[in-house]
Amino acid sequence: MGASSTPKVRPPTEAGSDRGEFPQRLDAGRRDARSAGSPGPAAPGPRGRVSAAEKWLLRRRLRRLGDPAIRVALWDGQAVDAGVEHPVALVRVHDRRTLLELALHPEMAFGDAYSDGRIELEGDLREFLEMMFSTSTPTNRSRGSLPGRLAWWLSRLPANTIGRSRRDVHHHYDIGTDFYRMWLDEQLVYTCAYFPDPSMTLDEAQRAKMDYVCRKLRLRPGETVVEAGFGWGALALHMARHYGVRVRACNLSHAQTLFARERAKAEGLASRVEFIEDDYRNLSGRFDVFVSVGMLEHVGRRYYRELGGVIDRCLKPEGRGLIHSIGRDRPMPFRGWIDRRIFPGAYPPSLREMMHVFEPFRFSVFDVENLRQHYAKTLEHWLARYQAREDRVAAMFDERFVRMWRLYLTGSIAGFTTGSLQLFQILFARPGATGCPWTRAWLYADRGSEADPPC
Repeated sequence: MGASSTPKVRPPTEAGSDRGEFPQRLDAGRRDARSAGSPGPAAPGPRGRVSAAEKWLLRRRLRRLGDPAIRVALWDGQAVDAGVEHPVALVRVHDRRTLLELALHPEMAFGDAYSDGRIELEGDLREFLEMMFSTSTPTNRSRGSLPGRLAWWLSRLPANTIGRSRRDVHHHYDIGTDFYRMWLDEQLVYTCAYFPDPSMTLDEAQRAKMDYVCRKLRLRPGETVVEAGFGWGALALHMARHYGVRVRACNLSHAQTLFARERAKAEGLASRVEFIEDDYRNLSGRFDVFVSVGMLEHVGRRYYRELGGVIDRCLKPEGRGLIHSIGRDRPMPFRGWIDRRIFPGAYPPSLREMMHVFEPFRFSVFDVENLRQHYAKTLEHWLARYQAREDRVAAMFDERFVRMWRLYLTGSIAGFTTGSLQLFQILFARPGATGCPWTRAWLYADRGSEADPPC
């Protein structure tokens, strides 16, 4: 398991911690933040004695978060908790500004302050986040109060126009292939792997995922495939090499497109795989199969019908397709920390929202599978590799970037382990498709024994 490698904190035993100074007995070696050699908190706000009103505000926020089993140590040594005997973690808040931001918008404030070093965590980061996700009750953000209206306005979902989408892709994917090489698998597959055997290596599981997608689509030699969002090109090349299809794939990342083209040329597949640097909305041509793995999260829910129209335009009358996407159990109509800081423009949809891609064009959904546990395990591998190379990441970027991506990867694990996030694979086809297998047995049979025709 690739969970956070930080040693767990010994639970503080002092009762009534808000009555005085918090004992300073948890040494820096127990802190989740990279204490050794790392800079202190960035630009702390006004300090001074914590007021009774500020402590009341903090207790009120903890109650609204479900009274999580944590203790919050403030900048003057006082601490507040929910009265639990054994806190999971100690959260150190270094200044007044950070406390007020936590009260207004806790998710955004925690992410930014943790990245800046204005918050430090003593305890296991993954355990802390899993506990926070589990205790927090998902509700619609209230807009009744002024703080609620302000928080809602600041977190509205943006419009993913072609220009904005290109900027968002550049923000995340064009920061350097060398960075991703440090912690992804050998083929740079940046989507959920598939672990039919939990003891598989990451490289084995990513190959298994690509094969799993191809088997679900029941690809046949000579067919044509269009792929929306190809990453570094691994799936397109896998389909062409192992299944004998021809692929046209589009992507907005310049760095990824150049990498994929060079790889196709080096592997002798350039005549069978065409990598295009363009938006999915500009796709043209007619194909047997549509596939998209890990792109729907970047489309934006108001554009799902437009994506469905692109699929409808590109698929032949007997066409079929698969969409693989991070999702949620229910709509979440506001932006979170990961969207604003890591994946600009991202939105994981609910299954009901995903149907806006299919229903207007009468696509028939044949299979829905949730691979949530497989994504948690994928992320455990990524995090373990990332943490083993944090010194190199710091040299490439800075300490803030190190903490920010550590929080992103660890928080994503917690999202999938607690069920806050899902991973949906939806197999679909034109209405009235015939020849579909009666069961899923074909999917798990040896490749040489397959006889059923594709949908």
